[in-house]
Amino acid sequence: MSLRDATIDRERRDLVTHQVMDESRLIRFVAGPDGAVAPDLGRKLPGRGMWVEASRASIDAAVKKNLFSRSAKAALRPAADLAERVEAQLVRRCLDQLGLARREGVLISGFEKSAAAIRSGKAAWLIEATDGASDGRGKLLSLARHQTTRVCGAFGADDLSLALGLENAIHAVLLAGGRADRWGQEASRLAGFRPLRPPEWDLDHPSTHTGGEGAETGSGGGSGSDEDLGDEPLRAD
Repeated sequence: MSLRDATIDRERRDLVTHQVMDESRLIRFVAGPDGAVAPDLGRKLPGRGMWVEASRASIDAAVKKNLFSRSAKAALRPAADLAERVEAQLVRRCLDQLGLARREGVLISGFEKSAAAIRSGKAAWLIEATDGASDGRGKLLSLARHQTTRVCGAFGADDLSLALGLENAIHAVLLAGGRADRWGQEASRLAGFRPLRPPEWDLDHPSTHTGGEGAETGSGGGSGSDEDLGDEPLRAD
């Protein structure tokens, strides 16, 4: 069962804001036997889960306000850099998914092939290296703007090249389908930690930004009262 399938119609309460959210917007944490707090991005670790919105601000708030201990009713010692650790794991999950997509034949790379896929309407995501040349990126962003293609610029060329097994990966397109849906879910969680579309891109290419990608630029967290909040599923009736 995929992560997407496992979270359909399942909702949890955010430990920080107490808002009820779909699991796809949250990070699950479990308490370790040594009192550590471990992120469980795949939602497979045993133990009672503690759920926090997938954002740097929310995880930092949960650590600062001792909300993990209050939820678990036990003395827990979450790492001060817990948000950074979650971000690193999300980056790895996203890059691993891209590698799988290429092996499955649903990810193509290179400027010309990427442009053709966008023009055809088959591209779900345009993935651009953050450190690629501005001119080529601008042309592809312009094409994506006129399609339903979403844009991700969260990774450098070295990381993309390693994930895809290519020498110099700058431009790539993830074709629409199940793999793109699963990758998009991971990317949406990553957006709470780093912008999927770097702000400087809109300075370089202001006409290519549709304004519809606000959810892809990251989100903050809030604060709420401190209740016992765990794995009990919640549904909005």
